[in-house]
Amino acid sequence: MNAGETQRVPWIVGVSGASGTPYAAAVLRALLAGGESVDLVVSRASRLTLLDETGISFRDARWQDDLREWLGRGADGKPGAWGDVDLGGVRYWGAGDLAAGPSSGSYATKGMLIVPASTACVAGVALGLSKDLLQRAASVTLKERRPLVVAVRETPLNGQTLRHLVALDDAGASVVPASPGFYAGATHIQDLVDFVAGRVLDAAGVGHGLYRRWKGEIGGGSRSPA
Repeated sequence: MNAGETQRVPWIVGVSGASGTPYAAAVLRALLAGGESVDLVVSRASRLTLLDETGISFRDARWQDDLREWLGRGADGKPGAWGDVDLGGVRYWGAGDLAAGPSSGSYATKGMLIVPASTACVAGVALGLSKDLLQRAASVTLKERRPLVVAVRETPLNGQTLRHLVALDDAGASVVPASPGFYAGATHIQDLVDFVAGRVLDAAGVGHGLYRRWKGEIGGGSRSPA
């Protein structure tokens, strides 16, 4: 890096195999719209979920085309809802690439967001298994004391998973269940998705305008925005 050149410091976004790919899309769009750089890791299991929920086959060799199509879809699955999203700030790493930048603590990042997070992913990170790049990057994030947000999206949760979530909390991670709130005046499925995405970004300390915040006014969510 030349003197005076600004180093790229991204957020890592890991997408696991749990249902909820619209949550990941909303987080990615908000990060990019806010001028943030993103390192993206899409697990093998999440590709099956993405195919099932959107019909999109996510391919390593065509990741830009597939990601652009994915981020352009609304939460209701309609294509082209968000237009052409600029992917200039995105770097993609294959889930099996354990020599990738995010696998090392010396690789500078702002932190990591796992959205959605399956119980298998939660267990792997809590136990430090590092079986793929997503889990390894999460382990590195914890050991480097960087923000790690885990948006768990499973129900019901058994005792074993709850213990894993407590272990992640003890290790410094923020556990954000994918539980949409209704006080923000949701009128569309996208509003509920954006609420969860916004809470994920709140936990990471990233500014956004994805949902109406509580202002202490009963009934405020039922009113039209000013």
